[in-house]
Amino acid sequence: MTYKEIEQLLEGLQNRFGWEPMIEGGYVIGVKQAGQSVTLEPGGQFELSGAPLPTLHQTCAEVNSHLYQVKSIAEEIGVAFLGLGFNPKWSVEETPIMPKGRYQVMRNYMPKVGSMGLDMMFRTCTVQVNLDFESEEDMVEKFRVSLALQPIATALFANSPFKDGKPNGLVSYRSHVWTDTDNARTGDLPWVFESGMGFARYVDWVLDVPMYFVYRNGEYIDATGLSFRDWMEGKLDVLPGEYPTLDDWEAHLTTAFPEVRLKRFLEMRGADSGPWRQICALPAFWVGLIYDDIAQKEALELINDWTAEERAALKKGVSTLGLKTPFRDQTVLDIARRCIEISEGGLKRRGNGEESFLRELKNIAKSGMSPADEMLHRYHGEWKEDVDNVYREMMY
Repeated sequence: MTYKEIEQLLEGLQNRFGWEPMIEGGYVIGVKQAGQSVTLEPGGQFELSGAPLPTLHQTCAEVNSHLYQVKSIAEEIGVAFLGLGFNPKWSVEETPIMPKGRYQVMRNYMPKVGSMGLDMMFRTCTVQVNLDFESEEDMVEKFRVSLALQPIATALFANSPFKDGKPNGLVSYRSHVWTDTDNARTGDLPWVFESGMGFARYVDWVLDVPMYFVYRNGEYIDATGLSFRDWMEGKLDVLPGEYPTLDDWEAHLTTAFPEVRLKRFLEMRGADSGPWRQICALPAFWVGLIYDDIAQKEALELINDWTAEERAALKKGVSTLGLKTPFRDQTVLDIARRCIEISEGGLKRRGNGEESFLRELKNIAKSGMSPADEMLHRYHGEWKEDVDNVYREMMY
């Protein structure tokens, strides 16, 4: 698949559904409409950034509308969308790069700082959830809960067991990729659990995340490895004597890739992309956990005595073992069941009838089988070790 085919999809959204084009360097690199945007990730992955909405019903309706729109256009040009966390067959070299200036800068820089940065850019896909907070104190509590429980979401939504046409030995290869992408801007941020955590502490960390670029006059200037902190003092080599703007800071914030990212909201980044029926379960999981005071308190109590070493072991373990990952005298599956119970209580107390969105997760918790486990079972059984079946089974 080439950019020209992807451009047809974007043009179809404009012509048929009234989206407005986003242009860079003469190329359509996204579309926007009513607080939503559809943009391109480096390897052509479509990213819907939805509008802020008050209920899960509205969020799920927005997602379903998006999927209907892109699917109807894709079918006419003979392509389809795949709900997986990692490309099951294509290599990096076989994957087209999208015509966005920042991606060329990143493509050149990634191999210098990690062995799997290009895999991250071109072969991974995720579903993320953005949730806001009431105050700095509330942000810290939500940040801690979501960071500690991010491996639980990784295990529940694990959906990337194939690479280069065969099983890769893991259930979430996408999660594994992040372990050696660029450790200066990734990870589970153990200092979030230390005293003194707040907005300023996160800003201090981001100031020391090495820069990628500066955007000026429609062009991306390579600033890889340089210091934003130095730039705050007018000491950036590529723009001597110039100081950053708020737009520059907001752009720099998007180049930090922790498991949970703080902007004007918290961004949950631990789940693989998955089948249509499970997409709405992810925001339901997190909304139930941290959008209800009682549930948030219960979640804090659950993770309060976990050590930094235990959290790191969970993050590492779930990529390979998923729900079977051991933790103290139990497994991640046991923790997942408790999290779903807490989340369901939170959703019920919200009073919007949103707990139905947890149905798929309750099925996973009952069977102990993640999407990746199910696919591997079928791969070694009815699929007769032919990974091409995944395109039929996981296609939207």
